[in-house]
Amino acid sequence: MGLSKTQRKLRIRRRIRKVSSGTAVKPRLSVFRSNSEIYAQVIDDVKGVTLVSASSRDKDIAKAKGNKTEIAALVGKTIAEKSVKVGLDKVAFDRGGNLYHGRVKSLADGAREAGLKF
Repeated sequence: MGLSKTQRKLRIRRRIRKVSSGTAVKPRLSVFRSNSEIYAQVIDDVKGVTLVSASSRDKDIAKAKGNKTEIAALVGKTIAEKSVKVGLDKVAFDRGGNLYHGRVKSLADGAREAGLKF
């Protein structure tokens, strides 16, 4: 009997979190992907504080037309712009147990285009 999809994702998420932890200098860019939406947060794990967040449910992004992958790229650009405005340009990317493919990859590419380094 193999692992279920959710058990596998949890195991990967734990393995990622064991290694990567956000600091004030290099916070963690965490991605959560549901079936219909995508969320991103820049987190300082030392203080346990979310510094910046963006999602596909934000008003300006929700109005945008396009498929889920294009909207994920918009979320990436938005989170990067907000981060740069706060003074953060380097982050540690946390894919949250998802494969680095599709919406997660387009969010990362959008963030890189808008000035985040990881």
